[in-house]
Amino acid sequence: MPRSHLLCAALLLALLPAVATARSVAAPKTVAPGCASPTQKVDEKGFVQIGGIEQWVTVKGDRCGSPVILFLSGGPGNPLSPLSDSMYGAWARDFVLVQWDQRGAGMTYGRSPPAEDSMLSLQQMSDDGAELAAYLAQRFGQRKVILWGSSWGSILGVHLAKAHPELFHAYLGTSQLVDFRENQAVSYRKLLGLARAAGDTAALEVLDGVGAPPWTDPRSFGKVRRVIRRYEAKVSTPPPASWQPAAEYTTAKALADYEAGEEYSFLSFVGLHGDGMASQVDLPKLGTEFEIPMFFVEGAQDLLATPDVAQRYYESLKAPQKGLVLLEHAGHDPNQDVIDAEYKLLKERILPLVR
Repeated sequence: MPRSHLLCAALLLALLPAVATARSVAAPKTVAPGCASPTQKVDEKGFVQIGGIEQWVTVKGDRCGSPVILFLSGGPGNPLSPLSDSMYGAWARDFVLVQWDQRGAGMTYGRSPPAEDSMLSLQQMSDDGAELAAYLAQRFGQRKVILWGSSWGSILGVHLAKAHPELFHAYLGTSQLVDFRENQAVSYRKLLGLARAAGDTAALEVLDGVGAPPWTDPRSFGKVRRVIRRYEAKVSTPPPASWQPAAEYTTAKALADYEAGEEYSFLSFVGLHGDGMASQVDLPKLGTEFEIPMFFVEGAQDLLATPDVAQRYYESLKAPQKGLVLLEHAGHDPNQDVIDAEYKLLKERILPLVR
C-alpha cells in the first residue's frame, strides 16, 4: 500500500489562513431520516453532496440513536475510512461513527478530482465540515455531534470548534498541531538532539542536509518525517497487526485514488517554495476562548506535534470543560494506547455532556 496510509499518518498538516470569526451555516436541505428506530443498526456508505461536490461518507453504529462522532482524519489526504472498522469498530456499541474522505482525498478524490491548478483551502474545508456536521445532526435526529480530529484534523477541528460551537457537543483532539512554524522548529531541535546523542550519522546527514526550518524545498518535510518515524518507533508501542484496510479500499482504483489524493494534498501543504498552506497555520490567532468543552490526547513521544507545544496551547484555553491525557508510549501516529485513551475520555467526560 502507499507509503503512509496504513497508519493514517495525519502528518501533512496543510491549511490556508485562519478564520477568526464565526460563519453561519445554512440549514441543510431536508434529508431523509437516517433512523426508522433509535435502536436499529446503521451501516451506510456513499457519496454526499458537500460543498458543491460529491464526498465519500461512511456511517456505522449498533444503535442509530447513539451520539454521532464526526472524524476529521489527518494529512490532509490520509482518510481513516479504510481502517475505521479495525481501529474503531468496538466504539460502534456506544456511538455512531462517521468517517469522511475530505475534499482532495481518498474516495472523494476519485469521484471529484480537483482541477490541476486548484489548491486546498482551510476556509473551504471548514465550510465542508460544518455542512457535513449540520447534515448529520438533521439526518440522525441529533442536536449536535461530537467532533474528533487528529493531526491535520486537529487543526481543522479547532477551526470548526471555534467557528461553529452550535454544531458540536465537544472537541476531542489528538496529535494536536498548534502553530506550524513553532511545531516545526521545536520538532527539528528535538530530533537533532536525539540524533546527536545517539551518534546517528545517517539521521544527522538528513537533518544537516535540509537545515533548520522553515524549508523552501518541498522534499525536506518528507525526509525529516521518515527520521521522526524511525525514532518514534523505538519508544512507542506499535499499532496492532489487526489494523488492516477493508477490502473495498484495496482495489487498484481505490489505492490509486488514495495515493493521488495524498500527493495532491502534500503539494497543497508544502508549496513549491515553502509557501504552502501549512506555513500559515497558527491556532492561537483564532483566540483561546471556546464555547464547547475541549479535550486532548497527546503522545509523550510525538516528535512532529510535540507535546510541550500542545500542552502550552491547552493551558492557554478557556472552555466550559477541558482535559488533557499524556501517553508515555505513544508518538504521532495512532496506536492502541491512543484509541483506549480517547474512548475513556469519550465515555467518562464527553458522553455525559450529550445526555
